[in-house]
Amino acid sequence: MGRGYPTPRMRVALYQPDIPQNTGTILRLAACLGVGVDVIGPTAFDMTDRALRRAALDYLSHVQIARHATFAAFEAARGARGSRLVLLTTRAEMAYTAFAFERDDTLLLGRESAGVPPAVHRVADARVRIPMQSGLRSLNVAVAAAMVLGEALRQLGTALPSPPPLGEAP
Repeated sequence: MGRGYPTPRMRVALYQPDIPQNTGTILRLAACLGVGVDVIGPTAFDMTDRALRRAALDYLSHVQIARHATFAAFEAARGARGSRLVLLTTRAEMAYTAFAFERDDTLLLGRESAGVPPAVHRVADARVRIPMQSGLRSLNVAVAAAMVLGEALRQLGTALPSPPPLGEAP
């Protein structure tokens, strides 16, 4: 990450994603912010590097992606890392801005069409939500990922530094 900022070990996990463009956007976000991504299958689209390159453009080579065939396989890998599972859900009571993130957290985003099943809710170590206007269902999953990941990195002091003012060298 450079400039004296610690490298985050935080990860973003996508539970059975439906929309390749959202997955591509999240992969690009993760590449730019230096966090890894776990993709939990099955996905509703082709997860080969060739197919993802279309959605993630030229950022694919800059992100660490772990593909898991099942939630159980993901859980085994997460357990080996000793990472807390923080579920982003509209059913949580705690706002993401009130939550104390930790360096090794894994932020889990549900399937665009259905979220995550109750069994996954029960496994989560914490649940956070993005406060929204009443009567609206949810934000786009990539937008939600960007908001919560940005706050987590800000809290941990691992956000990227601001660029130098125009006309000044870094």
